[in-house]
Amino acid sequence: MREVQFREALREAMSEEMRRDENIFLMGEEVAEYNGAYKASQGMLEEFGPRRVIDTPIAELGFAGIGIGAAMNGLRPIIEFMTFNFSLVAIDQVINGAAKMMSMSGGQFTVPIVFRGPTGSAGMLSSQHSQAFESWYANCPGLKVIVPSNPADAKGLLKSCIRDNDPCIFMESEQMYGDKGMIPDGEYIIPIGVAEIKKAGTDVTIVSFGKMMKIALKAAEELAGENINAEVIDLRTVRPIDYKTIIESVKKTNRLVIVEESWPLGSIATEVAFKVQKEAFDYLDAPVKRVMGGDVPLPYAPTLIEAYLPNPARVIKAVREAMYL
Repeated sequence: MREVQFREALREAMSEEMRRDENIFLMGEEVAEYNGAYKASQGMLEEFGPRRVIDTPIAELGFAGIGIGAAMNGLRPIIEFMTFNFSLVAIDQVINGAAKMMSMSGGQFTVPIVFRGPTGSAGMLSSQHSQAFESWYANCPGLKVIVPSNPADAKGLLKSCIRDNDPCIFMESEQMYGDKGMIPDGEYIIPIGVAEIKKAGTDVTIVSFGKMMKIALKAAEELAGENINAEVIDLRTVRPIDYKTIIESVKKTNRLVIVEESWPLGSIATEVAFKVQKEAFDYLDAPVKRVMGGDVPLPYAPTLIEAYLPNPARVIKAVREAMYL
């Protein structure tokens, strides 16, 4: 085991896969000469050259489409969006091109492409640069949507995405690129669609993903001081969702709290709550609780950002309510 930063784990995953398969290339804004907007591709231009690490104009619609065409013709592109906020310019290509191509072609074309970059809030960036798009892309059949919470998962899941024959949306966080964590030595991959129980518990199940896992784990730590033993599950993948792990946990704890950064309507939390009440209703001792971002465009002021985002205190309050304390 060794300690690396989140950005370093991403770079290792991409570089190892590019060494393994010459059909893989990286394309996006500032990925080459500038070493990546967040330095996730640092040194890759020097190693792989300008034919495989490609700087693009500020034209997401264009380079997303180029990537999809390349994937349909036997290459395996990694397309970096500087932020998924900018992917809205390219969403027609992602949804109507990549996600639907295998179905519309009757299986004649696959689109083995990875779209990756940061999602969600990242400080004082205001409304147009702070949106969480996990549930948007997870709504679309044909895509796989992955949201890792730590360097080890980031590396193992990104390698799985690069090898997958379906288009994958790989969502990171600007606020996590500098996070450090232990990763295994040598080659490893993590299967897509398998959640992980980060902390075993008996009193309540807390489900989250991405950088909100920090909030969930911090809340669980504080709850332990109140003799409340929370089980914490990291979804890791939000399409497909590992419902089995969640439902088995709820059958044990009889209570569920879901923590998610995005807007409440049509969220991943909404879907998880529906599935649990459908498959494990008789095991629930309290209504499912959600701790979500605010139902407003994210403001600029730090005080309003703090009020908008989930935090450990809000999670603890939801757990207490679920336990009728």
